[in-house]
Amino acid sequence: MIKVDGAGYREVLRKRPLNVQALYGEEPVGLVSGRDIAEAAKKSGAIVLAANVRNPLTIKGLLRAAKKMNSVVLLEIAKSESTYCGCNFDNVPDYALRYSAELGHGVFFGLHVDHYGIKSKEDLLKSISHLRKIIERGWTSVAVDASHNPDWENLCFTRDVAMHVPPYLGLEAEVGEIKGKGELSTVEEALFFVGGLNAWGIFPDYLAISNGSLHGTYDKAAGVEEGIDLQRTLEIAQAIRPYGVSIAQHGISGTPFEKVGHFADAGINKGNVGTLWQNIVFGLKMEPQTGNAVIEEDSYVKEKDRGVTEALWREIVAWADDQGISRKGGDYKKANKPFHDPIMSLPEPVLERIVAETEEWAIRYIKAFRAEGLAEVLLETVSRRADENAAPERAILNPRSAFTREKALALSRRESAKGDYSD
Repeated sequence: MIKVDGAGYREVLRKRPLNVQALYGEEPVGLVSGRDIAEAAKKSGAIVLAANVRNPLTIKGLLRAAKKMNSVVLLEIAKSESTYCGCNFDNVPDYALRYSAELGHGVFFGLHVDHYGIKSKEDLLKSISHLRKIIERGWTSVAVDASHNPDWENLCFTRDVAMHVPPYLGLEAEVGEIKGKGELSTVEEALFFVGGLNAWGIFPDYLAISNGSLHGTYDKAAGVEEGIDLQRTLEIAQAIRPYGVSIAQHGISGTPFEKVGHFADAGINKGNVGTLWQNIVFGLKMEPQTGNAVIEEDSYVKEKDRGVTEALWREIVAWADDQGISRKGGDYKKANKPFHDPIMSLPEPVLERIVAETEEWAIRYIKAFRAEGLAEVLLETVSRRADENAAPERAILNPRSAFTREKALALSRRESAKGDYSD
């Protein structure tokens, strides 16, 4: 267990990213660079649990689990989520600080900007000032997602946004949209994308790929099934390994734990779990071995003694009905913002049961991800570095001339997206 008054912990505090030091000064909060977290995960062959925190109670439960398991977590929220959740880029750092302090600190975590979507030149230009503000609020890792675009535009947009993210912070990029079973990124696409970034001096920690996962709930009655292809994942992981990049697995909610336990063998070092935490907050009936929300008679099922109160759930359902949202639809996520305050105002025993269940599931993931004790590896990783700058030392392996628009056009392309797959 990490000791807050120990020399190792104090050294990590001294070597936190400059944006964190500028924001929190002498506060002994273990908010570290995503670069350090990625390096620790690779060294130990573990997967860092990255959780989309649509509600503050999720943050509290995750930090409790990380401290209990002597592990490390990434608290994340997508750009799209920040528009319809009570948690956003401005307040998540404060919630994390508050709950870390309640634990007496001593827990290492990162703040990860998930799926920062870039779909146009306009998005690119807006990102310059927006990301600067986010980073000033203490975020320590960024996922640039321009995967909705053709390969060449994806490369160029990702390159240009990444050049405005300090290299001492974590970086994730994405090739191939997360759209479900049978939708697979190719090795050729991944090599073109990662190699092209490398040629421009952009060094991601992780690559998110389309490998058959899906964001949200698997509606099995409608024939929607989990379909993560670990063989393709491993092929891509092995191909991009010379660039110092490993795989970020998105859309884990609903995946059997037996399968999750093999993720690390497929070159995965970051595991995103999102919808499951929302299921816990709402108290939806879930499959015990997957966390997938159960759908009965075309509707989610609320369980009496879990999540929010039954009275509040009825209000949420009535609101969703008024909005024209299907009772088994993914747009229930949009209830997070209008019901943020009512949820946080529930009686303490109700809040605690949500936090406790979150902690329980987080511990299950940490164990399956082989991430117990990851905090010790992170401490060692940081202690071996000279100062606070975690920018990776990597070589440019190919000239830029090897990555052109013409070569991008020669790659096979999947059908363009018809929806928003960004969270």
